[in-house]
Amino acid sequence: MPNLEEILDNMEFLENWEDKYKYIIELGQSINNFDDALKNNSTKVNGCLSQVWLYSKINQNKNGEKVLNFVGDSDAFIVKGLIAILIAIYSEKKPSEILDIKHEDIFTKFGLQNHLSPQRSNGLFSMIQRIKDDAHASIISGD
Repeated sequence: MPNLEEILDNMEFLENWEDKYKYIIELGQSINNFDDALKNNSTKVNGCLSQVWLYSKINQNKNGEKVLNFVGDSDAFIVKGLIAILIAIYSEKKPSEILDIKHEDIFTKFGLQNHLSPQRSNGLFSMIQRIKDDAHASIISGD
């Protein structure tokens, strides 16, 4: 799975949106690590047109700091690709860093706002909200 910079570089290299959509779908195919047992009501993301599940796990980075890692899945290929992008953006970050990320700036670089349907945009923001909610909950719980 490429990191965020690699994804941005690859998206910039592609000249048309048909190729960019294909690339996003390919990214989604690289995240086949979601356990079917995690597909339940607590991981389901509401507000998405397709079926979407996101799961966060608290780990420690090499400095012993708490970081969150995310896995996800969807029954829609393009949405699964968006999940892969979100994983690249938010995984291995401290909860406070996750809350500080300005996703609007990142998605402006991708140019996605003009190429997603309103339903997909709403779903994307629901996924981002779930990630931020998980980060906030991990701060409150003190885990």
